[in-house]
Amino acid sequence: MSLTIYGIAASRAVRPLWVAEELGLDYRHLSVPYQGGGARTPEMLALNPNGHIPVLTDQRPDGEGGQSGELVVVWESMACALYLARVHGVADGQGIAPSTPAEEAEALKWAFWTVTELEKDALTVLMHRVAMPADQRKPELADAAEKRLRTPLAVLEQHLAARQQRGQAWLAASRFTVADVCVASVAGWAKPARELMAQFPLTSQWLEACLARPANQKLRLLGRAGQ
Repeated sequence: MSLTIYGIAASRAVRPLWVAEELGLDYRHLSVPYQGGGARTPEMLALNPNGHIPVLTDQRPDGEGGQSGELVVVWESMACALYLARVHGVADGQGIAPSTPAEEAEALKWAFWTVTELEKDALTVLMHRVAMPADQRKPELADAAEKRLRTPLAVLEQHLAARQQRGQAWLAASRFTVADVCVASVAGWAKPARELMAQFPLTSQWLEACLARPANQKLRLLGRAGQ
C-alpha cells in the first residue's frame, strides 16, 4: 500500500483522514497518538522532526526507464489535506478536488485562513468548555476566545451569504470540496460556544452539513475509540 497516514482521528490528523475517506483512497492508517511521546519515537522523528502528527507518506509509482519511485513525506495537517486532494483527487468537477484555478485558490486561501484566523481560539473554546477536566478549565480563556472569534466567523458568514446568492452552498464551489474539509475540521471546535454560533446561522447550517457527511461520521467513531 503506497499511502500511509500517521495519527489519530481525535487530532488534526482528521483532516487528511477525512480527505482520504471522501476520495475513497486505499490507504493505511497507523494510529499514532500525540500524547505519551508517540510522535517523538525515532521512527516518527525521522518522518517529521517537529515531533507532531499527522504525517503522510506516499510511495509514488516507479518512473520511466526503471527509475525507482519517490517517497513523498508531508507534514502539517492542512498541507496533508491539500496534497491528497491535489495529487490523488480527480479534477472533474464532481469530487472534492479543485477543478479550476478559482477553486484551487479558494481551497488554498481558506486552509491558510483557518490556521491563522480561526484555529487557536476555536481550540481554546473546545478545551476550556468541554475537552479538559472540569477542574482544569478556565472559563475566562474561553470567554475571551469567543469574543475574538466573532471577527473571523463574521468573515465566514459573509462569504457563505455571497455564495448562497449565487446558488452555491459550499465554500469553493457548488459542491463540497477540500476547502470545506479544512475549515469545518476547525470550525467544529467552536460548537460548544452555542450562543456565539447562533449569531452566525449560515455558518452553523453549513458546518452541520459538513460534519454530517458519512466520511466525517466514520472518523468521529474512530476518534471516540482513540484510533
